[in-house]
Amino acid sequence: MDPVTLAILKGRLEQIADEMDATLFRSAFNPIIAEAHDASHGIYDAVTGDTLVQGKSGLPIFVGVMAFAVKAVINKVAREGGLQDGDVFIFNDPYEGGTHLSDFRLVKPIFRNGEVFCYLASVGHWHDVGGNVPGNYNPEATESFQEGMLIPPVKLFSAGILNNDIVDILSSNSRLPNSLYGDLNGQINALDLGHQRFKDLLDHYGEENIKTSLYLLKTRAEKMMRDHLSALPDGTVSVEDFLDNDGVNDTALKLAVDMTIRDQTLIFDFSRSSPACAGPVNISRSTTIAATYVALKHIFTDVPANAGVLQPVEFIIPEDSFLSVKAPKPVGGYTETILRLIDVLFQAFENIAPKRVNGCAYGTINALSIAGHRKNGSRWVMFSFFGGGHGGHPEGDGLNHGNAPISTATIPPLEILEAAYPVAFTQWALRPDSGGLGKHRGGLGAIYEIELLEENATAFLFGERGKFAPAGVVGGGAGAMNRFYYDSDEEDAKNKKKSPVLVSKMTGIKLVKGQRVRLETPGGGGYGDPQKRLQKFIDNDIDQGYVSGKRT
Repeated sequence: MDPVTLAILKGRLEQIADEMDATLFRSAFNPIIAEAHDASHGIYDAVTGDTLVQGKSGLPIFVGVMAFAVKAVINKVAREGGLQDGDVFIFNDPYEGGTHLSDFRLVKPIFRNGEVFCYLASVGHWHDVGGNVPGNYNPEATESFQEGMLIPPVKLFSAGILNNDIVDILSSNSRLPNSLYGDLNGQINALDLGHQRFKDLLDHYGEENIKTSLYLLKTRAEKMMRDHLSALPDGTVSVEDFLDNDGVNDTALKLAVDMTIRDQTLIFDFSRSSPACAGPVNISRSTTIAATYVALKHIFTDVPANAGVLQPVEFIIPEDSFLSVKAPKPVGGYTETILRLIDVLFQAFENIAPKRVNGCAYGTINALSIAGHRKNGSRWVMFSFFGGGHGGHPEGDGLNHGNAPISTATIPPLEILEAAYPVAFTQWALRPDSGGLGKHRGGLGAIYEIELLEENATAFLFGERGKFAPAGVVGGGAGAMNRFYYDSDEEDAKNKKKSPVLVSKMTGIKLVKGQRVRLETPGGGGYGDPQKRLQKFIDNDIDQGYVSGKRT
């Protein structure tokens, strides 16, 4: 295929995924999808389920995991048969190509001449799917049944006919059924649009041209990865980092990797990592592989985003590891673990490819849920995640107040949150002195203070980096650690302010009108020797209030 045609087809295929993203973002009821873009779409191989094309606006971690989700549907069809044009499967099983129970996947086969040509897939983070904690981030869960409803792959549509019984079951298990209904229909519409766009593309260019372009894009991604690996020295690098705790036992969890480069092959051995834990920071094997894919795309930015990235990569993940758990181990806090995994891989590449890595980002989404009832008796659930500093990088300082590097999502604007829920943000600001020092400073974390406007509510926090700071690289310093405070009426509360016993995780925080919770999020790690930072940048940091201190 000539390069011009390939480039055109690459753009057209990516546009299909982008349009599916946009359709869901504009139609979802849930601010986590509509505003924060906690969703994603992609095109997947008809036989293997491999990622062929991903959108540019959704979460990359979803795109990688959905390859396993599509494969789960392919396996189900192989066992049971009955696949028809117009079928759509729905499920949120975190152990079958999933992440956690909040993320619902819809998978739709695209037929051509009576055969499956490829699959389209949509995933979105639904607002509430049952479980013990509104918003579903339950840091005290010891099994998935305490985190929400679990739906295996089932047909939402059979030959184009909606199974309303499935919708009824889903709605009856949510505290916010209207939000669920809106998000579900947004995903259905996104797949319908993607189906029509893909059909138009096939009609225009023909099946063989599309198959050829998808094959070439995948093989080129593999070749580019092997070329990058061949330019790096062979050998093994060992790195480890830690999670504060699992939310149940106050014991640190080790995430360790022994990374070997050999003969254009990259081997990740996670054998030294902690075993499966009691609390919900476990992840499945598919999630570990997907997070590694995201990290590699951060490091090798020019490689096309498809399954070819992982062709030269081998994984060693023991079955008893907290990186490869099976049901019913809790996995609700998967975000915290995959962020640590990305940090570990940045540190592993630090000494062999220093011009490709960043300092570690803030390393936690700080999932905060505040929930209660309004005066009219209706339930409200404010669930959101919050930003922090990104790591300094070879070309400059880290981003202040960015979102987690597992995604291209945004932090929900405070205006949206205040309009939707009975809360007021009394502070939303950068956190001075939170970025790690370096030739290129780490980005600043943020300070969020939230006041309750309703009579009563309960708050829940699922965070990390309260005990282990985000590391710098190439001589850079660490960012500030996470801090959380809440108002309390308890007599023993000094100045009425308290912090969680487990530092970054807590359930059942009782609030009354006028009381506040306060998050001080981590900054990013620095890049390079702080002594090499130019004086003009130091002066600007002081002038902007990014750091305190006097000019030298």
